[in-house]
Amino acid sequence: MTAVAPTRILLADDHALVRRGLRLILDAEPDLTVVAEAPDGAEAIEAADPDGVDLAVLDIAMPRMTGIQAAREISRRAPKVRILMLSMYDNEQYFFESLKAGASGYVLKSVADRDLIEACRAAMRGEPFLYPGAITSLIREYLQRNRDGGRLPETILTPREEEIVKLIAEGNSTKEIADILVISAKTVDRHRANVLQKLGMRDRLELTRYAIRVGLVEP
Repeated sequence: MTAVAPTRILLADDHALVRRGLRLILDAEPDLTVVAEAPDGAEAIEAADPDGVDLAVLDIAMPRMTGIQAAREISRRAPKVRILMLSMYDNEQYFFESLKAGASGYVLKSVADRDLIEACRAAMRGEPFLYPGAITSLIREYLQRNRDGGRLPETILTPREEEIVKLIAEGNSTKEIADILVISAKTVDRHRANVLQKLGMRDRLELTRYAIRVGLVEP
């Protein structure tokens, strides 16, 4: 009988210690192997090569670009790569944004030693992996939408605008954002003005609240 090649996993988390711990859990399984690591969402996108990676395990809260933003881009660039989200928080908004971004599962870090292996296997079988609280949220949201006759709005910001909102919410100045993204301060100001207009908001405080609500930064 021909041996089945192990699932090749990309692991993205900004804490090296967390990555090491998760890698130990995954590499101990004969059918799973970590082949790449990334410390942030931007590097995860570059590392998610569909010829070398089958599954991306992404932490939601990462600098520069969140796991949700990275998941959205990986889904667009490499649709064959399956995606799992990792989070410290049992947060409905993060959970729904993850599903919308193309993730097939959401694993809480507090029980990763118990759930991550099964979640990886489920993702590769094409099945969703949801922790019990997420299933409750999903049912409640479905029933609410059914009653309202509506659907969740899609994001109205571009990826670059989301990136700038995240950096603003993290307390960076216009100059710091310009340096991080290698663009001019004038371009940052233009993006911020566009975002405020799109969202009908007035200032940094409202943008920060928005960023927390949609999962760009942690509360």
